[in-house]
Amino acid sequence: MPAITHVDYSARIQTVSADRNGRYYKLIKKFEEKTGCPVVINTSFNVRGEPIVLSPEHAHRCFMSTHMDVLVLENFVLLKEEQPQSEVDRDKYLAQFKLD
Repeated sequence: MPAITHVDYSARIQTVSADRNGRYYKLIKKFEEKTGCPVVINTSFNVRGEPIVLSPEHAHRCFMSTHMDVLVLENFVLLKEEQPQSEVDRDKYLAQFKLD
């Protein structure tokens, strides 16, 4: 799984169970039913070089300014295609953060 594999071929795997992580476990199961893939990537939410998202407003700005398709905030699921057009210039937004 390239998205979770580090350059040294290691990964920080986390497991969940129905009794300890009920809501998250159900989410992963539903994802597996829809996609056939029982894995969800859980990572920090930010563009490389940008501070980690700390508010719903920042999350929405990052979502609308990147190539993400869906943003889930608590019980809300936002599909990018259903959002009003963003006034943020995606290329300009992303260009302000240095890639390493």
